Amino acid sequence: MTRAIAELPMYTAPEAVRHASEAWIAHTLELLGVRRQRWQGDDLHALFLTPDLLFTQTCGYPLMTALRGRVRLIGRPDFDLPHSTGGEHCSLLLVREDEPRNDLDSLRGCRGAANNPDSNTGMNLLRHALAPWQRNGRYFSELQWSGSHRQSLAWLREGSVDLIAMDSVTFAYLALHSPAETRGVRLLQRSAPSPALPYITATGEADARDIREAMNQALEQHPHLSTALRIRRILPAVEADYQVLLDYEREAVSLGLAMLHPGR
Repeated sequence: MTRAIAELPMYTAPEAVRHASEAWIAHTLELLGVRRQRWQGDDLHALFLTPDLLFTQTCGYPLMTALRGRVRLIGRPDFDLPHSTGGEHCSLLLVREDEPRNDLDSLRGCRGAANNPDSNTGMNLLRHALAPWQRNGRYFSELQWSGSHRQSLAWLREGSVDLIAMDSVTFAYLALHSPAETRGVRLLQRSAPSPALPYITATGEADARDIREAMNQALEQHPHLSTALRIRRILPAVEADYQVLLDYEREAVSLGLAMLHPGR
């Protein structure tokens, strides 16, 4: 039996989501007749580019930058979640419930947090939303990179920051399975829409189609996994679907916000 790497590292919390993802991987590999080879290490960029990769999920922004032309698309998920459906999701710009300011204009100069600098929802969509309100190439008085959307949310709740950008899928998963983590905050506004996080492979186009079909078949055969992950199906995807993310980048640059938080 062929061995290959299969990992789904983008949505690993709460535990119910992680367990469902692991079961989905197992059932998909069984349908493909492939034995799983575990990825060793925590370097996601290396995972995305390993030649032994059968399938994984990455972020749309690095797909169009660091990974462009180096991986093959399998598809993108069609979620059944608030703010995430039809193969799209977005970034949620969140503040605390007791925050008196109600728009991005009045929040300019506040303290911000996002997960990491190459994230589409954490950085790219946030930069696009903030660009009309920047002054001299800046929006925040300070910005902290949290390492995860979940940590950004924790910082917001505890009052360490005033405004965060969070993947709408991550927030919905927490609201469903760990609702205490989403209390005490409110939605200020949604970002522009974005194609959902893509599944990728190192194999050829025909194999990519087979993998997508097996992923969908596994969801159909095990509907409790589809319910737990709130994924209806995996839609076909092409690189052109994600061009809009670079368009958002160019719009932000044209408005004066080339970087989310440049040094002085």
